[in-house]
Amino acid sequence: MTITITGASGFIGRRLMRALAGGNHSIRALSRHAGTNLPPNVKLYVWDALKSPPPPESLEGADAVVHLAGEPVAQRWNEEVKQKIRDTRVMGTRHLVQALTSLPSRPGVLVCSSAVGYYGSRGEEVLTESSPPGSGYLPDVCVAWEKEADAAEPLGMRVVKLRTGVVLGANGGALARMLAPFKAGMGGKLGHGDQWMAWIHIDDQVGIIQHAIENPVRGPFNGTAPNPVTNADFTKTLAHALGRPALVPMPVFMLKTMFGEMSEIMLASQRVLPKAAEEAGYKFRYAELEAALRQALAA
Repeated sequence: MTITITGASGFIGRRLMRALAGGNHSIRALSRHAGTNLPPNVKLYVWDALKSPPPPESLEGADAVVHLAGEPVAQRWNEEVKQKIRDTRVMGTRHLVQALTSLPSRPGVLVCSSAVGYYGSRGEEVLTESSPPGSGYLPDVCVAWEKEADAAEPLGMRVVKLRTGVVLGANGGALARMLAPFKAGMGGKLGHGDQWMAWIHIDDQVGIIQHAIENPVRGPFNGTAPNPVTNADFTKTLAHALGRPALVPMPVFMLKTMFGEMSEIMLASQRVLPKAAEEAGYKFRYAELEAALRQALAA
């Protein structure tokens, strides 16, 4: 198959690109910057998602498109950053669909990244793909983002919206940012630690994307493992995997001082289950947190 990937230089994009290229697929990678050390069978196109649709030649003849591009959420927010987070997702997806509209022959499927931020913070409530969106900045961004992706449906394409949780893997992502304090014996739960965390190993994130490309599925898919945990349990499990204590909790006021409004993500409770992926026959490689963490730490 010929597959176009946007955001190919990101944490998930790099792993997906290697997995697909290793499977003898032809990959067209869209990124804001030119890159080197690309896997075989990968052709790179430079695209600024905010400015214009992607180059037509990056999409012509493609069988599938995986849209991962977006400004990182894990940074201190101000109004400019929040606008860029929204625009790179909403306008970027709009520009992509505009380019797809102009093609004489279109790919069969668009797998568009979204996020569990769609649900907002919901305490103990069990959340599946049929749960309504929450309220607030991130839910509003995710709703608008998914609406732009849905515009590819009238073009005759299947649209899969992948609501991703905390992705765990080596050499990047959320886990890399957590390791330093834990290795120093200074890790601990965030706030009270009773907030639910929707996590997924990166191999399963990539696996769900591949499953969505290869099978006749559509609609929202939660990109999360089937066993979410509380932050306190996550902290305990990570510390155990590292052989370190986890005795230094991070108080809420300190999180808000350090991270500002973005701290809301770290304290949000999202007990998300991947009902659609399991019903579609996807088999998780890492359903339990400790196995996922040990593999990621050993890689």
